[in-house]
Amino acid sequence: LKTTTSTVLGDLYAKGDARRDAAFSIYYMGVNLGGMLGPLATSALWGWQGFHWGFGLAAIGMAVGLIQYLAMRKHTTTAASSAPGNPLTKREGRTWIIIFAVAILVVVAAVMLGGLTAENLSDVVVVLIVIASVALFTVIISSRRVSPVERKQVISFIPLFLASAVFWSLFQQQFTVLAIYADERLNRTLFGWEMPPSMVNSLNPIFIIIFAGLFAAMWVKLGSRQPSTPVKFALGTAVMGIAFLGFIPFAGSENGTVPLIAFAGILLLFTVAELFLSPVGQSLATKLAPRAFHSQMVALFFLSISLGSAASGSLATLYSAENEANYFLVIGLVSIAVGAVLFLVRKPILRLMGEVR
Repeated sequence: LKTTTSTVLGDLYAKGDARRDAAFSIYYMGVNLGGMLGPLATSALWGWQGFHWGFGLAAIGMAVGLIQYLAMRKHTTTAASSAPGNPLTKREGRTWIIIFAVAILVVVAAVMLGGLTAENLSDVVVVLIVIASVALFTVIISSRRVSPVERKQVISFIPLFLASAVFWSLFQQQFTVLAIYADERLNRTLFGWEMPPSMVNSLNPIFIIIFAGLFAAMWVKLGSRQPSTPVKFALGTAVMGIAFLGFIPFAGSENGTVPLIAFAGILLLFTVAELFLSPVGQSLATKLAPRAFHSQMVALFFLSISLGSAASGSLATLYSAENEANYFLVIGLVSIAVGAVLFLVRKPILRLMGEVR
């Protein structure tokens, strides 16, 4: 669903259209409207009726979204999106059905035999996503359907894929380390009312809704003078690292004493970093996509998110209140270093990207 949505949006703009990054920023704002309302609504229902009702509300929300899409999809249909550019043959379709069936059986067997547990799930997923990403890059780059120019553009995406994975390994800790942090370390009292920890997750979407329009306007205003995509990725990764360094002054503080305003300020940095990288990354994937692998390039970008999300779970096992200063320092500096390296190698990347910026 997410891959197709981004691909369809990209099809609405020509490859050289400078408004594309702005369009994805506006789209991203719409996504985060749900990201803001979802935790608020499910938190309220959870507190009123329990967890099952919260999950039920999520299912209803997805159903409403699907109905809305089906009713309005005629407004997003283009020649490029009306038919797949590289459809599977019947034989290939049967092969993939068998592969998926075997994969499901392997997962079930691994769980039943104790090889796949909640404790090692994130590590296993990291390994599987690395294998899947390498395989998909290899399939696209080695395909005869890909022209030499398109092949260079796919290769240019590799360092950006890695930077994106690093970014998401920090950003997605909102739902691991920072969820615990919000529950235990944060002073969530506002004017005598204590904010539920689940509502803290709505701060980032609120900031996205506020600032996505500003970023979109900025990209449109700058036009051809806006920073290149590798620079935007470098800034996003570096700012993400700076945000984690912002936790260090509060290391060692007692539970329930970290000011909410300070936490909100750090999440604002999360938002700035996210707007430099996430909508831009989706936009870039549609610009670099070979004609024969239209959706697969967008899938690669989402694989970088998946890799970072799984890695955030693995990193979270290293966190504790006793070592949090070192934890935030190390991963913050690593992210800044990745951003710096990406900025330094931006020119070779841009040469491979060709006319795409």
